[in-house]
Amino acid sequence: MSNCCGFNIEELADAFKALSNPNRLQIFQRLVSCCTPGTLCSVEDLNGLCVSELGEDLSVAPSTLSHHIKELQHAGLIKTQRRGKNIDCFVDPEKVELLKQFFNSQ
Repeated sequence: MSNCCGFNIEELADAFKALSNPNRLQIFQRLVSCCTPGTLCSVEDLNGLCVSELGEDLSVAPSTLSHHIKELQHAGLIKTQRRGKNIDCFVDPEKVELLKQFFNSQ
């Protein structure tokens, strides 16, 4: 069950599970649109997009936002980088590519 058609099903299921939450999907969508799709956003490309800014229009408590970020990170969809007291988030281009390959193979 772990491999099907060359894909790690558990890895894909973790990603889909993380994205099944509307808040996490919105966070991921916002991060994907911050730079060229499928490329790694550097801190400079993020234009100051940090965890607190990601949660501005979500209306969730900071602890809930932190939970969502950790779930996306656990699923391998995003990575984080500390910059002073801020934590910047960016999409993992390898995971985006894996998801694209999965959908294109169907």
